[in-house]
Amino acid sequence: MNTNWISTIEALAVVALVTIFTRALPFLFFGGKKKLPDMVSYLGTVLPAAIMIILVVFCLRNTILTAYPYGLAELLSVAAVIIVHCLRNNVFLSIAAGTGLYMVLIRTLFLIGS
Repeated sequence: MNTNWISTIEALAVVALVTIFTRALPFLFFGGKKKLPDMVSYLGTVLPAAIMIILVVFCLRNTILTAYPYGLAELLSVAAVIIVHCLRNNVFLSIAAGTGLYMVLIRTLFLIGS
């Protein structure tokens, strides 16, 4: 067998083991009937919203509002995510709808502008 294949298989095995270990780690610390520490419970309630805010800021950080198309694709896509999520209350559907709309808009708006 080629040495490149062996190193690839070894790398995949290490990644798989590390993934399994990191997935099992919370159950080792907090499994069974033990009560979660207050700090862990607090982080479990606060972190999802904080992470979503960080992701929105990260996605919109390079939006150019001073040149055509003036951030129209980004703003319409964010609005679509909010509307679909309010109507269907489904995170995956709202993200997929916003992403799909964004992909269509960046292709069509730049064609119209050129």
